[in-house]
Amino acid sequence: MLILILNLAITALFLFLFFLKPFWFLLFDYKVYDLFFVLRGEKPASSEIVILAIDDRCLEKLGRWPWERKLLARLINKVSSLNPAVIGIDIVFSEPEKSDPFFAESISQAGNVILPVVMVYDKEDPEADKILIESALFIAEEDPSYSFLEVPSFKGALFPVLSLKEASAGLAHLNIFPDPDGVVRKEYLYLNYHGYLIPSFSLKIVSYYLGIPRQNLVVIPQKGILMGKRFIPTQKDGSILVHYYGSFQSFKHISVLDLLEDNVEKSLFENKIVLIGATAVGTYDLKVTPLSPALPGIEKHASVVASLIEGKNLLPVSNTYLVVSLLLTGFTSLLFAKLRAVFSLILLVFFSFFLFSFSFILFQKGLWFSPTYSFSLSVFQFLILVSFKFAFLEKEARFIRKVFSSYVTEKVMRELIKNPEMAKLGGERREITVLFSDIRGFTSLSEKMAPERVVEILNEYFSAITEVIFKWEGTLDKFIGDAVMAFWGAPLPQEDHAEKAILCAIEMIKTTRKLNETWQNKNWPPIRIGVGINSGEALVGNIGAEGKKKEYTVIGDTVNLASRLEGLNKQYNSEIIFSEYTLKKLKKDFLKNLKEKAKLLYLDEVKVKGKEVPVKIYKLEVKT
Repeated sequence: MLILILNLAITALFLFLFFLKPFWFLLFDYKVYDLFFVLRGEKPASSEIVILAIDDRCLEKLGRWPWERKLLARLINKVSSLNPAVIGIDIVFSEPEKSDPFFAESISQAGNVILPVVMVYDKEDPEADKILIESALFIAEEDPSYSFLEVPSFKGALFPVLSLKEASAGLAHLNIFPDPDGVVRKEYLYLNYHGYLIPSFSLKIVSYYLGIPRQNLVVIPQKGILMGKRFIPTQKDGSILVHYYGSFQSFKHISVLDLLEDNVEKSLFENKIVLIGATAVGTYDLKVTPLSPALPGIEKHASVVASLIEGKNLLPVSNTYLVVSLLLTGFTSLLFAKLRAVFSLILLVFFSFFLFSFSFILFQKGLWFSPTYSFSLSVFQFLILVSFKFAFLEKEARFIRKVFSSYVTEKVMRELIKNPEMAKLGGERREITVLFSDIRGFTSLSEKMAPERVVEILNEYFSAITEVIFKWEGTLDKFIGDAVMAFWGAPLPQEDHAEKAILCAIEMIKTTRKLNETWQNKNWPPIRIGVGINSGEALVGNIGAEGKKKEYTVIGDTVNLASRLEGLNKQYNSEIIFSEYTLKKLKKDFLKNLKEKAKLLYLDEVKVKGKEVPVKIYKLEVKT
């Protein structure tokens, strides 16, 4: 009970931390997210996107940045002549210049140039800009009054000069929101501006490229964006996680200098998305991403554009799933108090591997299922519960091990004394017969009784069954809940191991019937058992850790089949089922005398796991 309370308290603490989201957990979460990108590796980027780069070569040849807008006008004319589908310029032209008329004319003639604005907090426009709201998204009619409180809101914006924004094919926001550690992991597909939802630079370019008119760009609050027939799922605040394709130059880069000097082919631009932006170090438009410490901002936009077109968006799973994951982790961690430290560690490693593998698989499918909190909870539970177990329960554990040692028969003890090498790690292959028995429906039965009564019934039942097993010279292997496992043919060889197991099973049924008669006077419920028997080769020996706990037991397919046969009793409404392999070991005289005790009947031919050929099974109906 104390361990359960401790487990619940730790789980509750982590649920509180999950909603509180302290920075150290967020940081670990971020790094796991970044690691998944690294493990995933570079992905082929869309060939429909071309980046016209203002690179270091351009600055060396054409002069330092920013350039005069006559040069930019010439650049737009050059690009437009190559017939691109859309042109996006990752530069905010907020200050007027003498050559603006030339630049505005080139933008107007191109007819497909998207210009950015930067939403700001420290500047407030008295009323919404009419040109900007012409690019705003519509809101689903089903919820026209939604306030978008979770969406970042701005009252001001840094605009291109009037002549340029009037000449453009549309405006869109260029804002970037790095996480607290400075890494850019998400993109807001729209921001709130005077009650209007302004699309991101990338979303605007995609809608223009796909030929989707503004009236078909509809925001479904807290769910996503309907873009024509496409649906783009978003978080409640309108953001998505950026699906980065790789590091620098994942997309096709062409230097502006090469274009101006006519060193490019028209096919590179025709019907393509052309993004113009700075990549030179001196322009300071570099972002930290999961795959790069210094990625040009224009390449981030290219990643978002490509992922929106290809439907490769990344989205975090709902908090509900993460909470369920935490609760399941807390429940699973209870095993740490049940298992030995080494097995608890193995369980922790296995669970962690499964958790991260599952999360990574979902990540590759476009879902971010954070393993951080569940992993942290399992590690913390392991440290606390295992330490608690060693500190307070080791004395009791030693006593329990001492009690269980009494279940080894005197024959096993004598065999070990005569042959000390059998106490070594490992064993030998022997032909044996294995028996499994189980109380039918005991789980539902025990739920109706007090725990003390359940223990009393089991103790009396196990005592009687143990005597029967020892009477027929069997080795009691273990109790598994309300089940018993025993075997014959080891450690001492027994030629009649199959016959002894059959006789033992018959007497187990009779003993159980006698117990029911006795229990009737105590008002205890009657029980019915099922027995499964199989013969064959198995690995027998003292198996365990050298110098630690060891257990004389049997393992192998023979054991597994015996266990499965026991389980079939419920299906066939029988008491004893054994395999054809056991039947082959029974002598004719034994079968003849067996008729006085039980009726042998062919039952079925079943396909069991691990066996290609179906196994014939038989049942015994024990006479009263």
